[in-house]
Amino acid sequence: MNSKNIKLILAPMATLSHEAFRRCVARFGGCDEYFTEMINASSLLNMGPWEKFYLMSGPEPEKIVWQVTGNKADAMAEAAAFLAEREGRGIDLNMGCSAPQIANTGAGISWMTKPIAETRAMVQGVKSAIANAAKDGMTEKRLSVKLRLGAEDFTDQGFFSFCDMLVDEGVELLTLHPRTKKEKYRQKPRYQYVEALAQKYSGRIPVYLNGAVCDKTTYDGAMQVSPHASGVMIARAAAQKPWLFAEIRGRKEKIDCEQAALHFIDDLEACQPPEFYKTRLQRFFAYYCDNFSFGHWFKTQMLNATSPDQSRERVREYFAKCPEDRMR
Repeated sequence: MNSKNIKLILAPMATLSHEAFRRCVARFGGCDEYFTEMINASSLLNMGPWEKFYLMSGPEPEKIVWQVTGNKADAMAEAAAFLAEREGRGIDLNMGCSAPQIANTGAGISWMTKPIAETRAMVQGVKSAIANAAKDGMTEKRLSVKLRLGAEDFTDQGFFSFCDMLVDEGVELLTLHPRTKKEKYRQKPRYQYVEALAQKYSGRIPVYLNGAVCDKTTYDGAMQVSPHASGVMIARAAAQKPWLFAEIRGRKEKIDCEQAALHFIDDLEACQPPEFYKTRLQRFFAYYCDNFSFGHWFKTQMLNATSPDQSRERVREYFAKCPEDRMR
């Protein structure tokens, strides 16, 4: 596949893939699709005080993919129906999150290890809900699944059979993070499984690659192993370098790192409730500070900031002391 046709996608990341961060990425040219952070189906249906912030769709609503997580099939379907009536490109089912607080509840990757009939029924319910929403004049949203290889004892036959079930039930896109449930980031992703899926479903559905792409070199390496992938999804590296998508596309421009940080803080105040400020600031700057000469000190300062105003002060203080780090 021609590299110019490869889509670049922002991954769903808890406490990070919110509108403020999407605005940050968009300032550097954006990407082809933005997956939201996980939206818990039951919480969404109860419409608590924070749900409206998860439903913000800017700055490019037409590129939004709503990612749903949960452990109850009926709640997943009902949440999908609700989201299908909003602007956006699609609904994504989280079957890949292996964090204990998610997987131990029966959500995330647990859908890959439950009896397949149970998971099939959930997918059928979500697909039906999306189709019914489209009958009211809405454009039918694309149904996708983000998944891993499975548990540690997964087999090729079991994995590909599971994917066949998803496609047979109307899933229109697969994003594969080719690691098992317990494999950590230090283990190399098995990109050959992305390529196998892409070839298997060539002409039927696209397959996106996810995992360990952090610059143009690793992007090229991943595409050498998986040349038939239709897209590359990037997570933590985009938080470190919100301009990474532009870099991969070959766009070269000067970047004012101080202004990028200050814009992010401004957008966070505009897009998140005060109760979320601290954790969202910490999450972003834990990655962003790795760009700089004295990144460890800078990170410590930012993680200990108690407010957006103090965060701004510390950003300005750092670049005043290290002006050579400001422009890239």
